[in-house]
Amino acid sequence: MKTPSLSLALALLPLLLAAPAVHAAADPYAARVARVLKATPLIDGHNDWPEALADKAKDQRWTMALDRLDPATFHTDIARLRAGGVGGQFWSVWVSADLPELQQVKDTLEQIDLAHSFARRYPRDFAFVNTAAELRAAHKAGRVASLLGVEGGGQIDGSLAVLRNYRQLGASYLTLTHARTIAWADSATDNPQHDGLTPFGEAVVHELNRLGMLVDLSHVSEGTMLDALRVSKAPVIFSHSSARAICNTPRNVSDSLLQKVAANGGVVMVNYAPQYVSEARRIWGAARSAEVARYNAPPFGGLYIGDPEGAKRALAGWEKANPEPVVTLSQVADHIDHIAKVAGVDHVGIGSDFDGVGSLPQGLSGVQTYPALLAELMRRGWSDKDIAKLAGENVLRVMAAAEKVAAGMQGEPAGSGTVAGLDGKG
Repeated sequence: MKTPSLSLALALLPLLLAAPAVHAAADPYAARVARVLKATPLIDGHNDWPEALADKAKDQRWTMALDRLDPATFHTDIARLRAGGVGGQFWSVWVSADLPELQQVKDTLEQIDLAHSFARRYPRDFAFVNTAAELRAAHKAGRVASLLGVEGGGQIDGSLAVLRNYRQLGASYLTLTHARTIAWADSATDNPQHDGLTPFGEAVVHELNRLGMLVDLSHVSEGTMLDALRVSKAPVIFSHSSARAICNTPRNVSDSLLQKVAANGGVVMVNYAPQYVSEARRIWGAARSAEVARYNAPPFGGLYIGDPEGAKRALAGWEKANPEPVVTLSQVADHIDHIAKVAGVDHVGIGSDFDGVGSLPQGLSGVQTYPALLAELMRRGWSDKDIAKLAGENVLRVMAAAEKVAAGMQGEPAGSGTVAGLDGKG
């Protein structure tokens, strides 16, 4: 009797071993995520796809198929947007802050037109929207609601009229600075000149409020953050920033500022860039940059001046001895958790920076991965209601509030100040 039973058990063993693997492969949170994203549009505050297409595809960007792109080259395409359940996207129209500001205006207009071409060419997949109600309607109709974010105050060339024209073309937010301090606002990653906003900078915030455009405080100095929070009548956003308490870079938001954002009613949309997610990765990046400078410091001090191949070999050796720290989806979730605990769950969102960063955390390789991040938070105990707030309800609330403020300011004249006039530089 024992031998047949043993034979049967051995015969069934492969099936018994396979059964748990089948159950483990099924994500128990997938149905919950799908249910949330059917009712609430997942809105990403910052994706640089237009700039990535301009940089990598050049003139072909206007006609190339956007359905499926090489994932080694682009983080975004239509198929992956669908797989990721994306309901709304702020497309960044970024140009380099190192360009002359008039050139920035021209290049911004080209980026805006490229972003609009998504909906012109793929009307079943994209719909451009300007309001929270329009965003919800586009999501209900099965389209990715598309909005524009102008990523740098230099892109208005010191002109409130240019700002108004961007709004007419569909821009929904202005990032007050990018990587450089400008004539009227300090950047987080450049030497401060104004201790925040100048009077013209305050006029820009006022005009944004009047136009119903969101004030975006990613990239700006803490002084600029404080001034904008003081001046703005509407809730502000950080379109792609994370928690400074976890990763100590000025591109992230301190706990004291998180509390002020909560009081303002705004939202901080968490960035995926590894150097803003992981403190170890930030320190490694700084050390690597120092090595590059040591090898190539001009005009005479570099160890490998005139020997680019030698510098390349030396850097490869340094990287082998000092491997890049791994950054993960779980660490991004840590930032979301932290902001929710400090500012409240009503004040956190997602601002991936897809197609604007060179590398990404493990598990967040492209726009198809939002459900994995939401599932991780569910595993940590987040309710469906709170996941909906993170995914899009918080941003929709901020948009609606900004629209209400703008409606109340319609009796005011359009802003007409200049940097020279308001800041006494004429």
